[in-house]
Amino acid sequence: MENNQQPSYAKASEGKQIQIKISDEILKGFYANAMQVMHSKEEFVLDFMNLSPVQGVGIVGSRVIMSPGHMKRVIAALQDNMAKYENGFGKVQEAEEPVEMGFKG
Repeated sequence: MENNQQPSYAKASEGKQIQIKISDEILKGFYANAMQVMHSKEEFVLDFMNLSPVQGVGIVGSRVIMSPGHMKRVIAALQDNMAKYENGFGKVQEAEEPVEMGFKG
């Protein structure tokens, strides 16, 4: 597997720039049509999944683990970005929750 890294930059709180690297594998992304959230007192765990009910299979493509304080900031950032998106492109209708995904367990 090739480990090419693409630099990106973020500003630290002191105004310094921090170089962020991303591998080609991560850069291409992962399509998720479902997410599962679990939590304990110390952390939140988000599993992003691609489910294919017709084939009866699913795969977790990414697991993100974060502190409750950081989760709060992520929620605020997502709400802010959704508001900006809707201001530019119109209101997004929330998708209906699927009645059954075809998975029994």
